[in-house]
Amino acid sequence: MAARPYWKGQIRLALVSIPVEIYSATKSGATIAFNQIHEPTGKRIKYEKVVPGVGPVDPDEIVKGYQYEKGSYVLLDESELEAVKLESKKTLELTQFVDAHEIDPLYYEKPYYVVPADDLAEEAFVVLREALRDTKKVGLGQLAMRGKEYIISLKPCGRGILMETLRYADEVNKAQGYFRDIGDVKPDPELLELAETLIDKKTAKFDPSKFHDRYIDALHELIEKKRKSKGAKIEAEDEPAPSRGSNVVDLMAALKKSIEKPGAAKKPAAKKAPAKKAAPARKRA
Repeated sequence: MAARPYWKGQIRLALVSIPVEIYSATKSGATIAFNQIHEPTGKRIKYEKVVPGVGPVDPDEIVKGYQYEKGSYVLLDESELEAVKLESKKTLELTQFVDAHEIDPLYYEKPYYVVPADDLAEEAFVVLREALRDTKKVGLGQLAMRGKEYIISLKPCGRGILMETLRYADEVNKAQGYFRDIGDVKPDPELLELAETLIDKKTAKFDPSKFHDRYIDALHELIEKKRKSKGAKIEAEDEPAPSRGSNVVDLMAALKKSIEKPGAAKKPAAKKAPAKKAAPARKRA
């Protein structure tokens, strides 16, 4: 568990208050960050803020501006922006409960772990967790953190509770605008059956440890090779592009081939038994 919580406060359900701590459930340590370097000198490039026709400017002369039409801005200084920031409240009030399936996955943004703040809070925390589990409901509320207000959801997660921030309605693009040109057609029954067979064959329990970011792995490998070669250029190995079928016959063949067991050879045709030779006739005495 992280040494410092992201937020400390209390969850309120009617007249019940539960002291809790919230910790980020994700990390970004796997990403690789690059800096821009001046190749001839090997030194890092720094960015200087300039105004066209004026040149470099003093940081004290810079304010934030909102462009309400092209080339026209409303200027706001830090004191004005601070005045409208929401105070980080120490209470998260649950105002609604919904079935989990009612929330489209598009709205979920970032997860956090919620734990009781101390031993005294544990009993009420467990009651809330199990009530959510038994009713199969998700608790909803709004929480102000670091000057911004979030919609949040609470759901059971093992021995703890998972809090997730949700996007607001105007932050999500409606799917209809992207899917309207897809024809309303029914798939070929045989193709559908083959696809379902392939899905059944590849169905397994989700294990995230089996998936790796191959791009990040390749970057680490490239960086290590480059470091050992003292800057020599590393040539990439070309891979042949996969061929793409364009008709139903190709799709049918691809699906049938996909569901064949690897290494399974076709059974050889049964050989006909050789005809029995007729017994030689007995000579008459």
